Amino acid sequence: MTTVVMKTTVRVVVPIVLVVAISLLLQGHNLPGGGFVGGVLTTAAFALIYVAYGLDYLEIGVLGRDVESGAGMFEHRSVEAYLRTFVLGLALAVGSGLGGLAFGEPFLTQDHWTIYGVPIYGDIHLASALAFDVGVYLVVVGGLLTILSVVGAE
Repeated sequence: MTTVVMKTTVRVVVPIVLVVAISLLLQGHNLPGGGFVGGVLTTAAFALIYVAYGLDYLEIGVLGRDVESGAGMFEHRSVEAYLRTFVLGLALAVGSGLGGLAFGEPFLTQDHWTIYGVPIYGDIHLASALAFDVGVYLVVVGGLLTILSVVGAE
């Protein structure tokens, strides 16, 4: 059983960690950061919720997954969802790498675009590396949440 202090701390810290994770994900193609670091931080936030509130709260309350009582470790619907997240991320990362091949460039060749005059933001710089970073992010989150769910269920 965890304390009120732990639960309160998790409620304050988790949103901050998730904002930092998304920030690192989005700046990864220009500055240090990217999908791997963002994915690890996102999973760390979910691990904090798991430690403070338990696996059932994480699965049902936070992630909105159905948890079947008495199911084996790979029979939870949540594990299937995490594996789908992993596969989607892997497909996105590989697909973004293959994009360069479609234009006669080497694998993982990236391009960038600038959208000028966006209200409030001004100019927005977009890079195709963001698709690769999002793919890596989904692979890391899906893989680590699968591990967390399987180990936590035992």
